[in-house]
Formats: sequence, structure tokens, C-alpha cells
Amino acid sequence: MGEPDLSTDERAELERLRAEVARLQGQQVHPAGRRRPGWRAPVAALLITVGCVLTPVSVVAVWTANQVSDTSRYVANVTPLVHDPAVQNALTDKITNQIASQLNVAGLTNQAAALLTARGLARVGTLLKNFSSSIASSVNGFIHGQVHRIVSGPRFATVWVRANTLAHQQLVKALSGRGGAVTVSNGQVVVGLGPFIADVKQNLSAQGFTLVNSLPAVNPTFPLFSARYLVKAQTLYRLLNDLKIVLPILALLLIGAGVYVARRHRGALVAAGLGFAASMLVLGAGLAIFRSIYLSSIPASLPADAAAALFDTLVRFIRQALRVLLLVGLIVAIGAFLTGPSVTAVRIRAAFGSGIAWIRRSGERAGLRTGPVGTWTYAHRNVLRVCAVALAALVFVFWGQPTGLVVIVITLVLLLVLGLIELIGRPATRPGMAGQP
Repeated sequence: MGEPDLSTDERAELERLRAEVARLQGQQVHPAGRRRPGWRAPVAALLITVGCVLTPVSVVAVWTANQVSDTSRYVANVTPLVHDPAVQNALTDKITNQIASQLNVAGLTNQAAALLTARGLARVGTLLKNFSSSIASSVNGFIHGQVHRIVSGPRFATVWVRANTLAHQQLVKALSGRGGAVTVSNGQVVVGLGPFIADVKQNLSAQGFTLVNSLPAVNPTFPLFSARYLVKAQTLYRLLNDLKIVLPILALLLIGAGVYVARRHRGALVAAGLGFAASMLVLGAGLAIFRSIYLSSIPASLPADAAAALFDTLVRFIRQALRVLLLVGLIVAIGAFLTGPSVTAVRIRAAFGSGIAWIRRSGERAGLRTGPVGTWTYAHRNVLRVCAVALAALVFVFWGQPTGLVVIVITLVLLLVLGLIELIGRPATRPGMAGQP
């Protein structure tokens, strides 16, 4: 029986569907249930699982190298903290208490009252002594207001960057076991606030509060975390710093090997993508648990809201990375699924192909034809697809610090390029069919 007159697009689509049906029928000749269990499936599952387990560890290792051991990146990371109200309040209270304790306004007032009493001004001395607490409270309130104004001002940011640069350099020395000014006090790892005190004293003196010039140089401490974690942090720091390059490469190689070894590569790729995404969810849950542990171990001298702001700022790049990799895993899994033989995938591809064919026919009716370029594109469409996917992957890898938005944009551009390949590609016109519509 002859076929009705069909356009070139319809014939190409018919041939593709016939090939798909033949392939599916060929798969049914040897039902899967009659196959003997082989080694490929368990080995592939093991490789993919181990690779997915190593992925969160790799993210932490890279973050450790980029944020903990690199002072410039650390300073860029914590610089926004100086603008956080909780951190500003904690620094204000700490500096104010230190200056007020050194001034001892109440003690000075009582000394003045005793001196007045000794000189025969007992009533004035008694009055001054009765108001010593109010005077001290007023002076402390003035100092607190001035300190908060300084801490929340733009000049303080420079001091913050300088102090954090020095503190981080010493922290790296401490973590690497080379000593440093980061010290242990009362079971807590602390950082000195001397530079902040000096800047505040200078500002107060410039405003006429010259009493602070009599204060000695002081260096109060700001607690970071419990000292019992320092040895563990040193061990983990050295281990992850040594494996910061090996772990990501090993994780990707294991996942790739698992997909390659599997009998059904496409199904394995779907599983790998979903496992990759799931590992990022596990990392997110781990960060939430560790955050709770950290906040429960902070000293009473560090407000909980300031500690939370400190933790959230330090790990923000880990959270950004896990969101990006979560999207990547889901996109890979969805892409592998849509190229498979399932009914849903075939229907989606058919709908996509019908839309492309409609756009092409509309363009041809308007006089737009691709000519030899379309023929060449159709003949090399598989190579062009692979090149487009590879280029998108390279752009993602060399982007630097991609965000979730970057991943979505790269994916949309890739889909657009793949759509253009389908739209431009036209099979060569067969002899005797040139006059057909």
C-alpha cells in the first residue's frame, strides 16, 4: 500500500517514529526478567553512591580552601557583618563595657565626694555621693551612644577590615598549628579587640571627651568558639586542605565511571543526577544541625543573634554552592529522562518537535528557507547537540562563582540553541520531491 503525499518534514518524522518503534520492539525480544543478574548494576550503583557521598565533603573542602585559608576571600566574606545590627550591638556593648570599667566613673565620683567632705563641704559631698550612680549611668549611656554611632558609621568599616585581616591571618596560623595571636581564654578561642578600642578612644577624644586619654592600652577579647573544637578544627583543616583538589575530581570520576559501567547509561545518569541533588540536600541539613550545635555552645558573653549572623555569613558561600549544585543535579536528571524512551519523554519530545515544525512551516510560507545551511545542520545535528551541551558545561565550570540564576540562564540558553538546531536543520530534498509542499 502506498503512502499518501507527505511533506519532507512529515516523512522525516515518520521515519524517526518507525526507528523508535523498531528499537522498542527489539528490546522486547529479550525480556529483562530473563536476563541473568550481572556485575554492572551493583558496581555502577556503588560507584555512583560513593561519588554522591563524596560530593558534600568536596564542597566543604573547596570552601575551606577558598574561605578559611584565603585571607582575602575571608575578609570579603565577613565585611558585610559590620553592617549587621546584631553584630553592631554586640561590638558596641563589648567596647562600651570595657571603656566604662576602665574609667570607673562611680569610683571617681565617690572620690570627689570624699574630697569635698574632707574640705568642709559635707552637704555637697553627700549630694554628689548620692548621685554617683546616676552620673555613672549617664556617662556610660553617653559612651554607649557614641560608640554605637562610631561602630555603625562608615569609618569603622576600615577598622573592621583591618582587624579581621589580622585576626584571620592569625586564625590560619592557629588552624595550621603554627601558633598565632588567636588565643584560648576560659575555654574559649578569642580574638583581640584592641584596634577597635583605640579607634573609639580617638573618636571620643576628638569630640571633647578627653577623659579617655588617661585610659591605658587595653585589648579585650571577643569569643569565637569553644576551645575544645580547636584541635578537631586543626585536624579537619589539614585533612580537607590536602584533599581540596583530589575530592572533587574523585567524586566526578566515580559518578562518571558509574554511569559508564551501567548497562542502561541513561537510567544511571538520571539516578546520578538525583543522587547528586540529594547529597546537596543532605549537606544543607548538616549545616542546619551544625548551626544549632554551634549556637548552643557559644559563651554567654556573645549574644545569640550576633553568633547566628556570624555563622550565617561565614557559610553563605557553602549554601550558595549547594543550591547551584542542587539545580545542576536536577537539570542533568531531567535532561537524561527527557531523552529516554518513556511514554512521557516521547510525548514531550513529540510536542517539542511539532512546535518546531509549525514554526518552520510558518517561516517557509513567509519565504524564509535555510537552504544548504539547513541541510548541513540536519546532517550534523548530533555533533552540534553534543558541542552545545559541552560548551554550556564549560561556561558553568569556568564561570568562577556561579549562582542559581546563572545555572538557570545557562540552561535556558542551551535549550534555545538546541531548539535553533532543530529549527534550522532540514533533510536534503529527495529527487522527485522538489515540487511537493
